[in-house]
Amino acid sequence: MKREAVFAAFREAANHDPEAAAFAPGRVNLIGEHTDYNEGFVLPAAVDRGVAVSARRIPGDTFTLHAVDLHESCTFPRAAPERDAKHPWADYFKGVVWALAKRGIDVPACEAAVTGDIPRGAGLSSSAAYEVATVLLLRALGGFELPSLEIAKLAREAENGFVGVACGIMDQMASTFGEKGRALLLDCRSLARETVEIPSGLKIVVVNSGVRHSLSSSGYNKRRTECEEGVRILASLRPGVRSLRDVGTEDQERFFAMLPPVVLKRCRHVVSENARVLEAVTAMRSGDTARLKILMAASHTSLRDDYEVSCPELDILVELALALPACHGARLTGAGFGGSTVNLVEPAAVESFSQSIAAGYRNRTGRSAEIYVFKPSAGAQIL
Repeated sequence: MKREAVFAAFREAANHDPEAAAFAPGRVNLIGEHTDYNEGFVLPAAVDRGVAVSARRIPGDTFTLHAVDLHESCTFPRAAPERDAKHPWADYFKGVVWALAKRGIDVPACEAAVTGDIPRGAGLSSSAAYEVATVLLLRALGGFELPSLEIAKLAREAENGFVGVACGIMDQMASTFGEKGRALLLDCRSLARETVEIPSGLKIVVVNSGVRHSLSSSGYNKRRTECEEGVRILASLRPGVRSLRDVGTEDQERFFAMLPPVVLKRCRHVVSENARVLEAVTAMRSGDTARLKILMAASHTSLRDDYEVSCPELDILVELALALPACHGARLTGAGFGGSTVNLVEPAAVESFSQSIAAGYRNRTGRSAEIYVFKPSAGAQIL
């Protein structure tokens, strides 16, 4: 988002100029779903849409927040922020204030405005972008030091501990460390990262199914609990298992039959998905788009059948995309339970691909699909 538009949004909401503003991008995950909180591998890319937060310091101990796009406002005390069912959009900002306070960092009370150009509920991690932008903004207002890695960690802590979503750190890392033109291979155990070029100039086309999801009220946290149960059982059978990251093919053959059926399916997805991420990186670096297409399709099948986070609309979108020769990969992206698919499409065919998907989806479901072409982009920044 352009600085001028963000500052104008603040002036409209607060009748003042802001002192500072920050922007953080959303992300699309190319492959590696539900592996991050299992200390596995992921391959997201920051995108050229996101969330901006602007603010000015005010006297006292009460924060005032404006959701520009929702035309809503609220206030909360610095001392004891609480979640608010009437203004759930404010919980992410409050969560950052809460997480900073836990580290002994008091930020000045401020009047802040939130605006964005990324679709909410589409699986593009608008919440992580909001949190990361808020950390950057409050760092600027408060004048304290906080390295980039700590920004991502603190934003995740806000979502885990205050908002109540047991997410991994992928979204916050992608929003913080994204690079223009590249995806980010992230090891969610060590947080080591390296960039990966997307082959042949393929375009990232995201198709929003229009089925909205809410991670806090979905089965997301339940899936995490099921994975933790699997780890507990496997650790009792083989010493050294700390997370599903530590489980390999030989462990599946020896021990998976001892897992409860549902837990077995969840663990099988995570173990196989970790392998697919690393193989997908190899395929991308060698330009093997045929293999990449197979891996992305296998990821979707595993998410649908073993992790059970897809829905009929997402399955239809993937089916439609994989039938088109110009598509070199399609799968659901994000946590599932609705949201979007990600597709890698030949540049010259983006328009015809989009038209075909939109028409096919309407014919099969009666729904309209929103289609976006994203560029891999740089991470969060002060405006």
